[in-house]
Amino acid sequence: MKKMLFMAACLALLASCGQTGKSESESERDSLQNVINQKDSELNEIMNAYNEIQNGFTLINEAEGRINLMSTNAEGNNSAENIRENMEFIQQTLTENKRKIEELQNKLNASSINAAKIKEAVAKLTEQLNAKNREIEELRAQLAEKDVQIAQLGDSVSSLVSANKSIQEKSDMNEEIARNQDQQLNTAWYVFGTNKELKEHNILVKGDVLATTDFDKEYFTKIDIRKTTVIPLSSKSAKILTTHPAGSYSLLKDARGEYTLRITDAGKFWSVSKYLVIKVK
Repeated sequence: MKKMLFMAACLALLASCGQTGKSESESERDSLQNVINQKDSELNEIMNAYNEIQNGFTLINEAEGRINLMSTNAEGNNSAENIRENMEFIQQTLTENKRKIEELQNKLNASSINAAKIKEAVAKLTEQLNAKNREIEELRAQLAEKDVQIAQLGDSVSSLVSANKSIQEKSDMNEEIARNQDQQLNTAWYVFGTNKELKEHNILVKGDVLATTDFDKEYFTKIDIRKTTVIPLSSKSAKILTTHPAGSYSLLKDARGEYTLRITDAGKFWSVSKYLVIKVK
């Protein structure tokens, strides 16, 4: 009887474990699906906004075509009024497209999607807006020559060009900030020297490395950790004094018996400190 009860308990335990495993697996799948759904949602929002902007340009082109047809015979009051209405529509649509492009740029910057092609396409929208502004400016000049009065429009195209230039400058500034941040994240400094040399530059103080903040930073060599992974030490004795995770580098001797530092995992190697100090003889 006890044996049967024990077997029943084991079967119940196994069933419970199986259910737990299944629950964890489903949880992982759900988590992955949530990430996929989020990216799909972000991509759909970006593409919808992009299509709305392109549709705005299409409507502007159609309005331009109507104006060109009517301007050939703009003497009648109806033609002049229709030209003014179409120019006002173009003005409003350009302003709306400018706003949507700025929103789309902000949305893309905040998105988890990192697609170079999408960013390139959005950047071209600004170029397209600039080109269209110049084109409308020329159309205004042509209409003025034909004495078609459109002065009552709210904002001039020239002011829109100025505002769009401000958006472009802001975008360029954001890109510059991103480049500087990326450069800072991938910048490190290294130095190797004898015990005496390291002491002279306050890098080694009473046996402790970088114990003070007034060490000679100019004595270090600045590097891009993505590019510099091999550092010849030109010495038959080498000891790394700063902390860097094991398994992220190797110290190997060459044919002359001199050491060379090879960084095999840059992210891991520089994760503790962006300063590398090596004592040589």
